[in-house]
Amino acid sequence: MDFVPSLLPASGLWFAAAVFLVAGTVKGVVGLGLPTIAMALLVLMMSPAEAAALLIVPSLVTNVWQIRPWGGLGLLLRRLGPMQGGVLAGTLAGAWLLGAPAGAWATISLGVALIAYAVWSLTGAQLTVRPRDEAWLGPVVGATTGFVTAATGVFVIPAVPYLQGLGLDRDRLVQAMGVSFTVSTVALAIGLAFNGSYSGVGIGTSSLLLLPALVGMAAGQALRRRLSPVLFRTCFLASLAALGAHMLVREALLR
Repeated sequence: MDFVPSLLPASGLWFAAAVFLVAGTVKGVVGLGLPTIAMALLVLMMSPAEAAALLIVPSLVTNVWQIRPWGGLGLLLRRLGPMQGGVLAGTLAGAWLLGAPAGAWATISLGVALIAYAVWSLTGAQLTVRPRDEAWLGPVVGATTGFVTAATGVFVIPAVPYLQGLGLDRDRLVQAMGVSFTVSTVALAIGLAFNGSYSGVGIGTSSLLLLPALVGMAAGQALRRRLSPVLFRTCFLASLAALGAHMLVREALLR
Protein backbone atom coordinates (compact mmCIF):
# COMPACT_ATOMS: atom_id res chain seq x y z
CA MET A 1 0.00 0.00 0.00
CA ASP A 2 3.01 2.31 -0.31
CA PHE A 3 2.40 3.47 -3.89
CA VAL A 4 -0.22 6.08 -2.89
CA PRO A 5 0.58 8.99 -0.52
CA SER A 6 -1.05 8.20 2.81
CA LEU A 7 -2.14 10.00 5.95
CA LEU A 8 -0.91 6.99 7.94
CA PRO A 9 2.33 5.07 8.40
CA ALA A 10 2.33 1.54 6.97
CA SER A 11 1.37 -0.06 10.30
CA GLY A 12 -1.53 2.37 10.73
CA LEU A 13 -2.71 1.74 7.19
CA TRP A 14 -2.81 -2.02 7.75
CA PHE A 15 -4.74 -1.47 10.98
CA ALA A 16 -7.23 0.74 9.14
CA ALA A 17 -7.57 -1.87 6.38
CA ALA A 18 -8.38 -4.52 9.00
CA VAL A 19 -10.97 -2.18 10.54
CA PHE A 20 -12.71 -1.63 7.20
CA LEU A 21 -12.64 -5.36 6.49
CA VAL A 22 -14.50 -5.93 9.78
CA ALA A 23 -16.84 -2.98 9.21
CA GLY A 24 -17.64 -4.14 5.68
CA THR A 25 -18.39 -7.63 6.98
CA VAL A 26 -20.83 -6.19 9.51
CA LYS A 27 -22.56 -4.19 6.77
CA GLY A 28 -22.73 -7.28 4.57
CA VAL A 29 -24.46 -9.29 7.30
CA VAL A 30 -26.86 -6.73 8.84
CA GLY A 31 -27.15 -4.13 6.06
CA LEU A 32 -25.68 -1.19 7.96
CA GLY A 33 -22.95 -0.30 10.42
CA LEU A 34 -19.88 0.31 8.25
CA PRO A 35 -19.37 3.98 9.26
CA THR A 36 -20.34 3.33 12.86
CA ILE A 37 -18.07 0.37 13.51
CA ALA A 38 -15.24 1.98 11.52
CA MET A 39 -15.38 5.17 13.60
CA ALA A 40 -15.65 3.19 16.84
CA LEU A 41 -12.50 1.19 16.10
CA LEU A 42 -10.40 3.81 14.31
CA VAL A 43 -10.63 6.30 17.19
CA LEU A 44 -8.80 3.76 19.35
CA MET A 45 -5.70 4.70 17.33
CA MET A 46 -6.33 8.21 15.96
CA SER A 47 -8.40 11.36 16.39
CA PRO A 48 -12.08 11.40 15.36
CA ALA A 49 -11.29 13.89 12.58
CA GLU A 50 -8.64 11.59 11.10
CA ALA A 51 -10.98 8.61 11.40
CA ALA A 52 -13.82 10.53 9.71
CA ALA A 53 -11.51 11.49 6.82
CA LEU A 54 -10.68 7.82 6.21
CA LEU A 55 -14.37 6.96 6.26
CA ILE A 56 -15.47 9.10 3.31
CA VAL A 57 -14.75 6.99 0.20
CA PRO A 58 -15.70 3.54 1.58
CA SER A 59 -18.88 4.97 3.10
CA LEU A 60 -19.87 6.89 -0.03
CA VAL A 61 -19.33 4.00 -2.46
CA THR A 62 -21.01 1.33 -0.31
CA ASN A 63 -23.99 3.55 0.44
CA VAL A 64 -24.52 4.58 -3.19
CA TRP A 65 -24.46 0.86 -3.96
CA GLN A 66 -27.09 0.31 -1.24
CA ILE A 67 -29.47 2.78 -2.93
CA ARG A 68 -30.04 0.40 -5.85
CA PRO A 69 -32.39 -0.43 -7.56
CA TRP A 70 -32.95 2.99 -9.03
CA GLY A 71 -36.55 2.32 -10.07
CA GLY A 72 -39.02 4.26 -7.94
CA LEU A 73 -36.20 6.22 -6.30
CA GLY A 74 -37.75 9.54 -7.32
CA LEU A 75 -40.77 9.08 -5.04
CA LEU A 76 -38.54 8.14 -2.12
CA LEU A 77 -36.26 11.13 -2.70
CA ARG A 78 -39.23 13.50 -2.70
CA ARG A 79 -40.43 11.99 0.57
CA LEU A 80 -36.99 12.17 2.20
CA GLY A 81 -35.98 15.50 0.66
CA PRO A 82 -36.85 17.70 3.67
CA MET A 83 -34.94 15.38 6.00
CA GLN A 84 -31.88 15.34 3.75
CA GLY A 85 -31.92 19.12 3.52
CA GLY A 86 -31.82 19.14 7.31
CA VAL A 87 -28.90 16.68 7.31
CA LEU A 88 -26.88 18.92 5.01
CA ALA A 89 -27.71 22.10 6.95
CA GLY A 90 -27.08 20.48 10.35
CA THR A 91 -23.74 18.98 9.33
CA LEU A 92 -22.42 22.21 7.85
CA ALA A 93 -23.68 24.25 10.82
CA GLY A 94 -22.04 21.79 13.19
CA ALA A 95 -18.77 21.92 11.25
CA TRP A 96 -18.82 25.71 11.42
CA LEU A 97 -19.69 25.90 15.12
CA LEU A 98 -17.67 22.94 16.42
CA GLY A 99 -14.81 22.61 13.95
CA ALA A 100 -13.46 19.19 12.98
CA PRO A 101 -14.21 16.49 15.58
CA ALA A 102 -11.12 16.39 17.78
CA GLY A 103 -10.11 16.30 21.41
CA ALA A 104 -11.82 14.84 24.46
CA TRP A 105 -15.24 16.32 23.67
CA ALA A 106 -15.35 14.55 20.30
CA THR A 107 -14.38 11.19 21.80
CA ILE A 108 -16.95 11.57 24.59
CA SER A 109 -19.65 12.59 22.08
CA LEU A 110 -18.82 9.57 19.93
CA GLY A 111 -18.96 7.25 22.95
CA VAL A 112 -22.35 8.63 23.96
CA ALA A 113 -23.69 8.32 20.39
CA LEU A 114 -22.54 4.68 20.14
CA ILE A 115 -24.14 3.75 23.48
CA ALA A 116 -27.38 5.59 22.63
CA TYR A 117 -27.70 3.85 19.27
CA ALA A 118 -26.89 0.42 20.72
CA VAL A 119 -29.29 0.76 23.66
CA TRP A 120 -32.10 2.06 21.44
CA SER A 121 -31.70 -0.82 19.01
CA LEU A 122 -31.23 -3.55 21.65
CA THR A 123 -34.38 -2.52 23.52
CA GLY A 124 -36.41 -2.88 20.35
CA ALA A 125 -37.83 0.61 20.76
CA GLN A 126 -39.76 1.78 17.70
CA LEU A 127 -40.94 5.20 16.58
CA THR A 128 -44.14 5.62 14.63
CA VAL A 129 -44.03 8.66 12.36
CA ARG A 130 -47.42 9.87 11.16
CA PRO A 131 -47.44 11.01 7.52
CA ARG A 132 -48.73 14.46 8.46
CA ASP A 133 -45.74 14.96 10.77
CA GLU A 134 -43.06 14.19 8.18
CA ALA A 135 -43.03 17.73 6.76
CA TRP A 136 -41.79 19.27 10.02
CA LEU A 137 -40.25 16.28 11.81
CA GLY A 138 -38.05 15.23 8.87
CA PRO A 139 -36.03 18.48 8.79
CA VAL A 140 -35.69 18.45 12.61
CA VAL A 141 -34.41 14.86 12.61
CA GLY A 142 -32.15 15.61 9.66
CA ALA A 143 -30.63 18.70 11.28
CA THR A 144 -30.08 16.84 14.55
CA THR A 145 -28.47 13.94 12.69
CA GLY A 146 -26.26 16.42 10.83
CA PHE A 147 -25.10 18.06 14.04
CA VAL A 148 -24.29 14.66 15.57
CA THR A 149 -22.43 13.78 12.36
CA ALA A 150 -20.32 16.93 12.57
CA ALA A 151 -19.50 16.20 16.22
CA THR A 152 -18.80 12.47 15.98
CA GLY A 153 -18.54 11.28 12.36
CA VAL A 154 -21.47 8.90 13.03
CA PHE A 155 -24.77 9.47 11.25
CA VAL A 156 -27.21 6.87 12.59
CA ILE A 157 -28.77 8.88 15.44
CA PRO A 158 -31.58 9.89 15.19
CA ALA A 159 -31.81 9.18 11.44
CA VAL A 160 -32.17 5.37 11.62
CA PRO A 161 -34.95 5.32 14.28
CA TYR A 162 -36.82 7.96 12.27
CA LEU A 163 -36.50 6.04 9.00
CA GLN A 164 -37.60 2.84 10.74
CA GLY A 165 -40.69 4.70 11.94
CA LEU A 166 -41.86 5.65 8.43
CA GLY A 167 -43.48 2.26 7.83
CA LEU A 168 -41.37 1.42 4.76
CA ASP A 169 -41.04 -2.17 3.61
CA ARG A 170 -37.61 -3.78 4.09
CA ASP A 171 -36.28 -3.00 0.60
CA ARG A 172 -37.39 0.64 0.73
CA LEU A 173 -36.01 1.02 4.26
CA VAL A 174 -32.58 -0.24 3.15
CA GLN A 175 -32.75 2.12 0.18
CA ALA A 176 -33.81 5.04 2.39
CA MET A 177 -30.89 4.42 4.75
CA GLY A 178 -28.58 4.35 1.74
CA VAL A 179 -29.88 7.75 0.63
CA SER A 180 -29.54 9.26 4.10
CA PHE A 181 -26.06 7.83 4.70
CA THR A 182 -24.90 9.03 1.26
CA VAL A 183 -26.04 12.59 1.94
CA SER A 184 -24.46 12.46 5.40
CA THR A 185 -21.16 11.23 3.95
CA VAL A 186 -21.03 14.03 1.36
CA ALA A 187 -21.97 16.62 3.99
CA LEU A 188 -19.30 15.26 6.36
CA ALA A 189 -16.67 15.48 3.61
CA ILE A 190 -17.62 19.11 2.94
CA GLY A 191 -17.48 19.89 6.66
CA LEU A 192 -14.06 18.27 7.05
CA ALA A 193 -12.73 20.13 4.00
CA PHE A 194 -14.12 23.39 5.40
CA ASN A 195 -12.09 22.81 8.57
CA GLY A 196 -8.94 21.78 6.71
CA SER A 197 -9.22 18.12 7.75
CA TYR A 198 -9.75 16.59 4.31
CA SER A 199 -7.18 16.85 1.52
CA GLY A 200 -6.04 15.08 -1.61
CA VAL A 201 -3.87 12.81 0.52
CA GLY A 202 -6.91 12.04 2.67
CA ILE A 203 -8.92 11.11 -0.41
CA GLY A 204 -6.11 8.83 -1.59
CA THR A 205 -5.82 7.07 1.77
CA SER A 206 -9.59 6.72 2.03
CA SER A 207 -9.69 5.27 -1.50
CA LEU A 208 -7.15 2.62 -0.52
CA LEU A 209 -9.53 1.45 2.20
CA LEU A 210 -12.41 0.90 -0.21
CA LEU A 211 -11.04 -2.50 -1.26
CA PRO A 212 -11.05 -4.11 2.21
CA ALA A 213 -14.51 -2.62 2.82
CA LEU A 214 -15.86 -4.24 -0.37
CA VAL A 215 -14.15 -7.54 0.42
CA GLY A 216 -15.70 -7.45 3.87
CA MET A 217 -19.16 -6.72 2.42
CA ALA A 218 -18.88 -9.69 0.06
CA ALA A 219 -17.78 -11.91 2.95
CA GLY A 220 -20.63 -10.63 5.11
CA GLN A 221 -23.21 -11.31 2.42
CA ALA A 222 -21.90 -14.87 2.16
CA LEU A 223 -21.96 -15.27 5.95
CA ARG A 224 -25.55 -14.00 6.10
CA ARG A 225 -26.74 -17.33 4.69
CA ARG A 226 -24.91 -19.26 7.44
CA LEU A 227 -25.40 -17.03 10.49
CA SER A 228 -28.43 -15.78 12.35
CA PRO A 229 -28.64 -12.09 11.36
CA VAL A 230 -30.54 -11.39 14.60
CA LEU A 231 -27.81 -12.92 16.78
CA PHE A 232 -25.07 -11.25 14.77
CA ARG A 233 -26.83 -7.87 15.04
CA THR A 234 -27.18 -8.29 18.79
CA CYS A 235 -23.46 -9.02 19.14
CA PHE A 236 -22.65 -6.07 16.89
CA LEU A 237 -24.77 -3.67 18.97
CA ALA A 238 -23.39 -5.00 22.24
CA SER A 239 -19.88 -4.46 20.90
CA LEU A 240 -20.73 -0.86 19.97
CA ALA A 241 -22.03 -0.22 23.47
CA ALA A 242 -18.87 -1.71 24.96
CA LEU A 243 -16.66 0.43 22.71
CA GLY A 244 -18.64 3.54 23.61
CA ALA A 245 -18.31 2.77 27.32
CA HIS A 246 -14.57 2.19 26.86
CA MET A 247 -14.19 5.65 25.30
CA LEU A 248 -16.03 7.32 28.17
CA VAL A 249 -14.04 5.49 30.83
CA ARG A 250 -10.75 6.20 29.06
CA GLU A 251 -11.48 9.92 28.84
CA ALA A 252 -12.58 9.99 32.49
CA LEU A 253 -9.34 8.34 33.60
CA LEU A 254 -7.25 10.75 31.53
CA ARG A 255 -8.75 13.76 33.31
